[in-house]
Amino acid sequence: MAVVPTRSSRLMPVTGEPTAATQTSLAPGRVMTALFASGEAAYAWDCVSDELIWSENAQSLLAAAPEQLATGRGFAGLLDPRSWQNRHDTVFGDARKDEGEGVSYKLRYALKCPQGKDCRWIEDSGRWFASADGKPARAEGLVRIVTEQHQREEELARLSASDPLTGDLNRVVLTKAIEEELESAEKFKTSFGFLIVGIDDLSHFNRSYGFGVGDQAIAAISERLRAKKRGKDLIGRFSDNKFGILVRECSPDDLMVAGARFVNAVREAPFETSAGPLVLSVTTGGVVAPRYARDVSEIMAHAHEALDEAKAAGKGSFRAYKPNVENQQRRRENLRITDLIVAALNERRVGIAMQPVVRTRTREIAFHECLVRLSDAEGAAVDAKTIVNVAEQLDLVRLIYHRVLELACEKLRADPALRVSINVSAATIHDNVWMSALAAEVQGGIAPRLIVEITESAAIQDVEASYRFVAHVRSKGCKVAIDDFGAGYTSFRNLRKLGVDMLKIDGSFVENLDTAVDDRAFVKALLQLAKDLKIETVAEFVQTDSVAEWLLAWGCDYLQGALTGMPARAEVPANAQKKTA
Repeated sequence: MAVVPTRSSRLMPVTGEPTAATQTSLAPGRVMTALFASGEAAYAWDCVSDELIWSENAQSLLAAAPEQLATGRGFAGLLDPRSWQNRHDTVFGDARKDEGEGVSYKLRYALKCPQGKDCRWIEDSGRWFASADGKPARAEGLVRIVTEQHQREEELARLSASDPLTGDLNRVVLTKAIEEELESAEKFKTSFGFLIVGIDDLSHFNRSYGFGVGDQAIAAISERLRAKKRGKDLIGRFSDNKFGILVRECSPDDLMVAGARFVNAVREAPFETSAGPLVLSVTTGGVVAPRYARDVSEIMAHAHEALDEAKAAGKGSFRAYKPNVENQQRRRENLRITDLIVAALNERRVGIAMQPVVRTRTREIAFHECLVRLSDAEGAAVDAKTIVNVAEQLDLVRLIYHRVLELACEKLRADPALRVSINVSAATIHDNVWMSALAAEVQGGIAPRLIVEITESAAIQDVEASYRFVAHVRSKGCKVAIDDFGAGYTSFRNLRKLGVDMLKIDGSFVENLDTAVDDRAFVKALLQLAKDLKIETVAEFVQTDSVAEWLLAWGCDYLQGALTGMPARAEVPANAQKKTA
């Protein structure tokens, strides 16, 4: 409860009849001592006459002259202009009613700063009491200095809203600002721009000089971008190697100027780092909203689409988003295929088609490759190649290959004489969930009859990760094959390090062996290399007996293609039960 001073403790003499403020009584002396010790001062305010009476320590605590503390108006003159709260507006603007016990209030404001010093922040808490007409008549309360607390809270708020490395807004706050700007633009019929600024080759700098130098480069680029933005614009750290810039009041022409300004700012001079001067560049894409984007997700998507176009044009480029009918159709098709894939997984409409792989010499079936197949809600087959391509782009392919693993292992358990191979994607190499699923599925002795195929292009994207993946699969007792071998130009060293069991030669080199002399030379060399490394080989796209004869003469172990058998009809349950993918 507020400690209220008596008439004897006021700092200015009071004349005339006693008021509501002067009719109160002072707390005992020990409470006054506590006030001094805690850095607080008590007051009573007559809301009608505006008279203020304070405890004896108020003048020294607030560093104010007696006349500044005598009235509410005088005290208001002590407030710093940045203070958005004051006691008068808080009390008289309170819509609550005094039911006889007063109405509590609490506010914070800053006192004017002495030149060269930081402002002092005050917390003011108390109760106001109403007169018979319900309006505030008097108020009693305490003020205390909370400068340190306020500074800590401001620092925490700043840290929660900013990126710790650059001091720019973080992604959450930047996104909120875009939402608010979009609402304002739609309301007042204005427009604004949003830029995604990507740092070129940041991963290269991290690898070459270390992440500490990479962080220095990020911070330096941020500083240079801030120097080129207008005062009302906002910049934020969008991700590890990207910044987002909100450009207010921006037309399409203005966006072109802004984009070029930021790109040129970064490359105009080298950046000084602990590793020496570094030459850096940024590639940038932007969009004007709401003209070309109706919500935040579209703003982000279109800015990234423009960034992709800028990257295709070359490092240090800028591109502004413009509607493209072909791109819009592609996005709609991707959305359609995404819905189809998710529904097929949920409703168990993903199946496998078995294509035989035969021994070159005897034409006996050695194993079957499991090829993924999907059907739509009506049971019609869907083009698998298109589905898998889109699924890889949208990170859905791992779900498909999880299901293929389940189906292939079901077949192996059902038929002890069967051997099969399954395909995995580049994403599977890093998919610990798939690794765990493999370990669980191959229990019971089926592992030696399962071959896992990874494309050569996927294997060479990250050789170290591929090596770990191959080692893990082989540790479970399965074999590993490199699919489409020859298309990715794997080096002899990498091939030997991977330690795979089988190479499947890319069909583009096999299908024209009858007529293409260079293809014959290439395939023959690959087969000899595999033989020297004691790796089994499969030739894909074998369509004629003459091609098979060439391959037999060169020592190819297995054949796959139209000559030896096309994939059998996919087995997809007709009345599949729904299951969440």
